[in-house]
This record gives sequence, C-alpha cells and structure tokens, in this order.
Amino acid sequence: MHEPEYRDQELADSAQLAADMLRTLALRWRFRIQAGRLGQHPLEETLRFVNAIEAAILALGGGSSTAATQGVPGLGASEERFRQLVDSVTDYAIFMLTTSGMVASWNTGAQRIKGYRAEEILGKHFSIFYPKEDIDSGKPPRELEIAAREGRYVEEGWRVRKNGNRFWAHVTIAALRDAEGRLIGYSKVTRDVTELRIANEAVRQSEERMRLMVEAVRDYAIFLLDPDGRVATWNVGAERLKGYKAGEIIGRHFSVFYPEEERRREHPAEELRRAKAEGRYEEEGWRVRKDGTQFWANVVITALVDQEGRHIGFTKVTRDFTETRNLREAQLAVQLRDEFLATARHELRTPLSALLMQVQGLARSARVEDPKLKQRLEKAATAGERLEKLITQILDVSRINVGRLVLDRERMRLDDVVRDVIDRFADLAAEAQCPVVLRLEPVEGLWDRVRLEQVITNLVTNALKYGKGNMVEVETLPEGESAVLRIVDHGIGIASDDQKRIFERFERAKGTREYGGFGLGLWISRSIVEAMGGSISVRSVPGEGSTFAVKLPVQPKEADGARRA
Repeated sequence: MHEPEYRDQELADSAQLAADMLRTLALRWRFRIQAGRLGQHPLEETLRFVNAIEAAILALGGGSSTAATQGVPGLGASEERFRQLVDSVTDYAIFMLTTSGMVASWNTGAQRIKGYRAEEILGKHFSIFYPKEDIDSGKPPRELEIAAREGRYVEEGWRVRKNGNRFWAHVTIAALRDAEGRLIGYSKVTRDVTELRIANEAVRQSEERMRLMVEAVRDYAIFLLDPDGRVATWNVGAERLKGYKAGEIIGRHFSVFYPEEERRREHPAEELRRAKAEGRYEEEGWRVRKDGTQFWANVVITALVDQEGRHIGFTKVTRDFTETRNLREAQLAVQLRDEFLATARHELRTPLSALLMQVQGLARSARVEDPKLKQRLEKAATAGERLEKLITQILDVSRINVGRLVLDRERMRLDDVVRDVIDRFADLAAEAQCPVVLRLEPVEGLWDRVRLEQVITNLVTNALKYGKGNMVEVETLPEGESAVLRIVDHGIGIASDDQKRIFERFERAKGTREYGGFGLGLWISRSIVEAMGGSISVRSVPGEGSTFAVKLPVQPKEADGARRA
C-alpha cells in the first residue's frame, strides 16, 4: 500500500490519530449494525456513513486496501476528503479543540446542533456550550484534564445552543497526541439525545409507577425470581401473605413456600421448567407461610425474556384462595343437598300420594260410622296434605337454588286464572267467614299458568288465614305494559320491620307461629314472579290488614332466560 508522505511529522502524526479515531468510530457503528441497535437511525444511511468513514481511513493511509488509495494525488487531497467526510456528518457535532480548549474546527453537524456558524465560533473557548452553573463549578477544564489523563472523557449532560436553549447531549472528548506522546489537542463529538432522554425518562417513570403499584398491592404476592428460582424482589402483599420480610427472603429459593411433600417430588422445579417451556404456568395448591401454617393459593408463574430472547427470570403472582376454595366446597355441598332433596321429593311423593288418597277415601266413606275413627282419619288426611305441601315446597326450593325453575309460557288472561283459583277456595273461604270480592279487569299476557296459579294460591291462602272473619278483595287491572294483581285482606297486618324479610326463606312475621306454615310460600312466590320478569310487594298496617301486589310484564323480557337460570 502507498502511504502519503508528509514533510511535517506533526501533520503525519495528526493524520494517523485521525485515522485511529475514525477507525474506532467505524467499528462502533458496524457493531451496532450487526447487533441491530440502530434506534431511530435508518440502516441505509448508517451504512453510507460507515463506508464514508472507512474510505477516509484509507485515504489517510490508515487502511490496508491498495485499491482505495489508488489515484490519491497527495496530502492535500487526503485532507480535503477527510474534511468533506467530517463536514457531511449532520447528526453529530465533530470538531477539534486546542490544548487550551479553543475551537479549532467546525462541521455541519456542529452548526445544526449548536446553532453557531464556523466564523462565529472558531477561536472561542468550548465552555460557551455549557450552562452557567457548570462554568462556575469549573466543569469544562476538568473534562479536558480527565481526557488528557485517561485518554478520553464520556458523559451525558445539559449543553447550551446559541439561542440559549438547552439540550441533553452525549459527549465524547478524546485527547490527541503526537508520536512523542505530547498533547496536541482534543477531538470532541457531541450528539443531541434530548428525545432519547425524554423517552428513557418516560420509561423510567413508567417502571417507577409500576414498581410503586406492585409494592402497594396488598392482596397479591407479586415478586420476581432469578433464572434459578431465587427470590429477587418482594412486595407488601408478599410480606402480608407469606409472613417474610424482604430482608429475610430475598436470595432464598422459592421452594421454601411449598409443603415438604411437594419439595420432595421436586414440584417447584417442575413449575419453573413448564413456565420456561410454555411461557406461563398456573395452578392452585397448598403453600406454606413463615409460621408453618398452610393456605390454598392460586399461583401464576410467567417466564421473562430480554429483547434478544434470552431467559432472565420469572414473575410470580400468588393469591390466597382459601376462602374461595371453602366457598366452592360449600356451594358444591348445597348443590348436592338440593339435588338430594329433589330426588327424595320424587321418591316420597309417589307413595305419599297413594296413602293420602286411601285415607281421604276412608274419611269420606259412609261405612266408617265410628265418629272418633272418622275424626282420626280426617286428621290423618290433613297431616298428609300438609306433608305433601311441604315436599312440593322443598322441590321448588331445590329447583330455584340449582337454577332449574323452567317456565312454560302460554297466552292467557290473568282475570280468568284468578277466577279459577278463587273457585277452588270457595269452601275454605266460607269456613274462614271471609267473603271474597272480585274486581277483575281483563288483561292478557304470556305466563306460566301452573306457576302463576301457585303464586295466587299462596297469596289467597295467606289472606284467608290471616284475615279470618274479614272480607278479602282481589283485583286485576292493566298498567302500561304490565298486568297488576292485588290481594287485600283486613286481618292482623304485618309490622314494618317484618315486611321486607317475609319474602326470604324460612322467614315469618312475628306473632304468626300459631297460624302454621313453613316460611317458604312467599319466598317461592317472589322467586316465580321475578323469574317471569315481575315484582311482588306488600303494604300493611298492623291491625288493619295487608295488600300484596304482583306486577307482571305482559310480554317476556330478554333477561327472563337469565333469571330462570
């Protein structure tokens, strides 16, 4: 390779230093291209930049390719190519300083970033680029001292443009020396990284907010594990749930949270293996607190990888599901109970109905002449009817509880249904000395007749029972898109404290024990009415009587299916 000849050794040394500096810069950018760490820089533009630098290195005699130096006429051409290369860089301020810090050269990038033209800045001290507080503290000369002592100085900090605006800069100052090692000046490369700093600060603040949020969570144990399963972070929820303070647990293997039998079969290691292989692992199982007590935990382990896809650890989120597990078991027990009751009802009702028919037949038979025997048969029939009603109500309760109260809708008139039910109560009404007054306006809708009759029967039975000796009024009327049924008695009434709870299971108004009943009729009625999209309410004054009002939509609503379920 032909190397340019310099008559002045200082020029030769400077050319070699420039070539070395450019070679370092080229290697750095080639590494960033290969690693894919270009940030916002376009790849094509970056490649042109590196090729231009390497061409300048060859021109300065710092390379090994003879092709690149062919036709180089001499020193002047090399220096001009180097000047053109540096001047073409617009993203970096690249300039030279004298040993005392005076600006000795200026490129296009320096003018764009700092705002000064070459004639405005050449010969001025580079401290002009620093904020006043840095100048007052002696920072600019201190940077040159470090660069001269250690070869280079690198930092990020605030710098000042010509117009007084500040920008965040990445700065590299390199000391330049001749062949004898004498300091001959400095090269200074500055880049405006304000936008990068803003982005990094946004990320930092986001990470800080996330850290504070995680640390503040009290219902979940949220912490990090290193790739080997050792605890790396610890939040307040983890301390509250597991009992360890951060200083007691960080650095220990997470298997300490598992029962002995789980550790023996290496289940913790298996969880990490599956999380790493599948990205995520979730389970429920027993875990152990610091004091040795166990709790039922819901656990999610997620594998963490960096931008290059390397595995760097795990996140682990644990929640105490002991109460949830107990609730699920209780719900299952209730479901099994209700299913048993439904089965028992079917098994009991068939023989009971046959027995009741026999007893009722004997009670009505003229062949039974003994008055005491006939009275006992009548009491047996009454007890049988009461038992049959209880079994029916138990089935309704079980159906409602397990969501099997299915409605069989058909078009009908509410006033007709009321008449049919009241006709069946004629004898009972006469016995209770309760004249029944009907005020029935025709109103038609889509309802389940059997269930509707059950509601009317429950309400009329109560009216005759608690209003004995007084008039009972029943009315139906249309009201907008609804049908209204009112049943009024003038009996003992209901205290205001009891008016809400009488619609709950096994609840009855105070002072009504002697009237009998199981405390299920109104609850079943409310459940049926609500399943059909309606509502039931009561207004009552103790000693004056009660008014029960049922309001039903004449057309089924979309939510009816959800209510039935």
